[in-house]
Amino acid sequence: MVVGERLRGLRGFSRLPREEAQKAGGRPSRGGRQPRGLGTRGEKEKQLSGRISDYDFELPRELVASRPLPERSASRMLVVDRTAGKLEHCMFRDLPRFIAPEDLLVLNDSRVIPARLLADEGRIELLLFSRLGPARWRAFARPGKRTRPGDSFRVAGTIARIESVEESDGTRIVQFEAEPDLEALGHMPIPPYLGREDDEEDRTRYQTVFARRNGSVAAPTAGLHFTREILAALPHAFVTLHVGPGTFLPVRAEQLDEHRMHEEEYEVSTETAQRINEARRVIAVGTTSLRVLESLPPGAVSACGGRTDLFIRPGFAFRHAGALMTNFHLPKSTLFVLVCAFAGAGLMREAYAEAIREKYRFFSYGDCMLIV
Repeated sequence: MVVGERLRGLRGFSRLPREEAQKAGGRPSRGGRQPRGLGTRGEKEKQLSGRISDYDFELPRELVASRPLPERSASRMLVVDRTAGKLEHCMFRDLPRFIAPEDLLVLNDSRVIPARLLADEGRIELLLFSRLGPARWRAFARPGKRTRPGDSFRVAGTIARIESVEESDGTRIVQFEAEPDLEALGHMPIPPYLGREDDEEDRTRYQTVFARRNGSVAAPTAGLHFTREILAALPHAFVTLHVGPGTFLPVRAEQLDEHRMHEEEYEVSTETAQRINEARRVIAVGTTSLRVLESLPPGAVSACGGRTDLFIRPGFAFRHAGALMTNFHLPKSTLFVLVCAFAGAGLMREAYAEAIREKYRFFSYGDCMLIV
């Protein structure tokens, strides 16, 4: 948890007070008090149970990066060697020295849509996440008392009417009189933990330079570090996974096997499938790319598409990804559980403790790690 206060997801669209992002810049690894909840070096092989509470840790509030760095590629990168059990402090610009010509980076080319709509001077809020038909969307909404079935209001240059409410998760089915102009009137759905409203900078920086297929309500953040020049110099291919609203939602079940992920749409092209099959090592750039890869059947990969609700947790047998590049994730989140499954719970706890001691920048606009 953040000291004194839990970082929450979209629940209630809550936001923390604004914090300034820390400047990048490293120093040699040093000792120090172990951050609470992350154990000690001697616990490296400790296996966590199937309880979400075992994936909690405290994070100083000032380590949450509320703004991107001036340069995309200026982020720090913590390299985690699973075989040697070692950590190395690098910069993202060092990535090419870890990539062999026969390797393949797999990136998610989904584009974030400005799907957050504000009505009645911000007192009503919609987050559109699934288009059901002409001018008809599935959405999260607040407040509940203003967005009941039959309620209507003006938003984004048109009239929205709430058709129904899903009992299972509270999502709304919204019918608009005309298709809302999201690009002109929508807001970027930046994460609530940034503690601020979106602005013009987020239009470009909360978007990868290679985004090309509309559909996400959150950025595949590991890809935010890449410039066109760095990407062009590395072997790479694209998959598509449209990030859904589940990425914002907290895990409410204590037992991991009781948690259900929201389904998300994905696609793998013929060209990408062929390049995956030819690669010596596949490096997933981001947890979304990893979930696409591991949703595929074992063996040779073929072009395909569909929907996945894959929840990767310790004990999962990885079939396709040999390495993972990812940002630093929230405590008690499915993404922190995922990286613990990929790297080993003990080693990942050690890596996060080191990142906190060395004041890495956390979450969407923060630094990254490369797990090899």
